[in-house]
Amino acid sequence: MSAPLDFVDLWVYLSGGPLLWLTVTVAAYAAADLLSARSGRNPLVNPVVIAVALIGAVLLATGTGYRTYFDGAQFVHFLLGPATVALAVPLVRNLAAVTRMLVPMALALVAGSVTAIASAVGIALAMGAPREVTIALAPKSVTTAVAMAITLQLGGEPSLTAVLVIATGVLGAIVVTPFLDRLGIRSREARGFAAGLAAHGIGTARAFQVGESAGLFAGLAMALNALLTAILAPIIIGLATR
Repeated sequence: MSAPLDFVDLWVYLSGGPLLWLTVTVAAYAAADLLSARSGRNPLVNPVVIAVALIGAVLLATGTGYRTYFDGAQFVHFLLGPATVALAVPLVRNLAAVTRMLVPMALALVAGSVTAIASAVGIALAMGAPREVTIALAPKSVTTAVAMAITLQLGGEPSLTAVLVIATGVLGAIVVTPFLDRLGIRSREARGFAAGLAAHGIGTARAFQVGESAGLFAGLAMALNALLTAILAPIIIGLATR
């Protein structure tokens, strides 16, 4: 009878420390990434999905609330900023290639951004979704922090946007490779740009698994789309819901 009690005492002690949930997060992603590597980076074996499932299972099994988890794992959240800034390193290394492709990138950026917003808003309105849901859908293809800020400014529900952004990123990272294969698009730069534009950070992570050039253009698309969506989303929402 002493062993279960000892385990409970140990768990209570560990759960009170700030590093437990950071360790769980890193371990879950390391295990998920290992599975992804073992599968040959099959897009269906997405490390983000697997890591989320593993962490969710641990939280449910231990009865741990999200706030407790976030308080321990928030260092990962803090690193999102430096990680985004670090995307400038491959950009500088490949500045000549980026410069040569400015015009096609600009056209693809505008087309992709407008399509992502307008299609989501149009489908939501056609199905009779409330205004709050329509607003939450508009910035689904940009990184979470920017999307939540846009939704909050427009009077939507930021927490719903966060869920939609993650779902969009996961789905985009899974389907981008087979979809572009079907279209016959072989250029890593074009594939990376499409992944970052449609699936933000999760798509960018997938692009870096393919190669540095794909990851570079994905990161560039992610950053530019966040900026353009912040400008276009209020305009499209205003025109569609007036």
